[in-house]
Amino acid sequence: MAALTGKTIVLGITGGIAAYKAAELTRLLVKADAHVQIVMTEAATRFVTPMTFQALSGKAVWTDLWDERAANGMAHINLTRGADLTVIAPASANFMARLSQGMADDLLTTLCLARDCPLMLAPAMNRQMWDNPATQRNVAQLVEDGILIVGPAAGEQACGETGEGRMLEAQEIFEHICARFQPRVLAGRRILMTAGPTYEALDPVRGITNISSGRMGFALARACAQAGAVVTLVSGPVSLPTPPGVTRIDVKSAQTMRDVVMNAVGAHDVFIAVAAVADYRPVAPSTEKIKKSADRLSIELTRNPDILADVASLPAPPFCVGFAAESSNLDTYAQGKLVAKRLKMVVGNLVQDGMGGINNQVVIYDAKGRYPLPRASKEEVATGIVAHLASLLN
Repeated sequence: MAALTGKTIVLGITGGIAAYKAAELTRLLVKADAHVQIVMTEAATRFVTPMTFQALSGKAVWTDLWDERAANGMAHINLTRGADLTVIAPASANFMARLSQGMADDLLTTLCLARDCPLMLAPAMNRQMWDNPATQRNVAQLVEDGILIVGPAAGEQACGETGEGRMLEAQEIFEHICARFQPRVLAGRRILMTAGPTYEALDPVRGITNISSGRMGFALARACAQAGAVVTLVSGPVSLPTPPGVTRIDVKSAQTMRDVVMNAVGAHDVFIAVAAVADYRPVAPSTEKIKKSADRLSIELTRNPDILADVASLPAPPFCVGFAAESSNLDTYAQGKLVAKRLKMVVGNLVQDGMGGINNQVVIYDAKGRYPLPRASKEEVATGIVAHLASLLN
């Protein structure tokens, strides 16, 4: 993850069962080439040992305000100097209460007060502890103090109860951390996107679809959200988690996707059509499973609506971006799509270079020319697309 390469993250862990999630968060940060320094409260060590985090981060773990390893005796000062972000995950109710009052009675609270970088908290506690007026007052004070609170989520808790207070999953916290280091070049923009394949039913168990995984669209939705946009993602059938901060609407067929898009597009100023929409659908899908009998089977197909063309031809269309996945003659077809549909930007790629895979290689086309991006992960490609989109919008 280029956004975190070389960044120094201080990860604080307080006492709570959610401390086990901090191990996965540490792994994700290290994998993204960040330098991770772990600081634990004494209570946190009752749930996960410091040795676990030392093995994952590759650095010695700090737990004691009086640790003599700091030559000047000032670990609470030294640990955040040069750090890019301090994250507390989990942040217990007790820790948040102490921090909101400016208490500094252990290494982690002292470090937070003396920090020289932004602070992010990921709360984790029982639902009634979270709802308690005292906790809500403390949260309000922390937000007023400029501290970023991510979560909590609602769901089943370790105590057996269900409600709000569950710490976000490690991947979600990781996404919030990445977003902190992305330029907010799309702040104030409202973006409507489509992604994934569509599925056109032949009968109750068979259908026409394609090999689109949805990864490029979801990566782009994530990158747009991290760049500050409000993103609505209309997705065909894929098994991908919704990017943090993105509103997702699931559909199957091209016609349903069109209906959702046309209903929502008026509230957005940018439309990005990434979905690999089926060009045709059966005229009369069978209500019963088609039995294998004759050697040949003929199925009459009719054209599906062209969602991007319909949006671009509106009386007051949003800024429209198309995607062109071709098997050959990429420049010809992509530039033709740019002109024929009166688009502002087209992202083209050869299907053999990215469709259904993890990496991608694309060329961006606009009114001024073509701009190839280097082959990279779809997440990195998405960042490049966002940068170009922002340059055109601004």
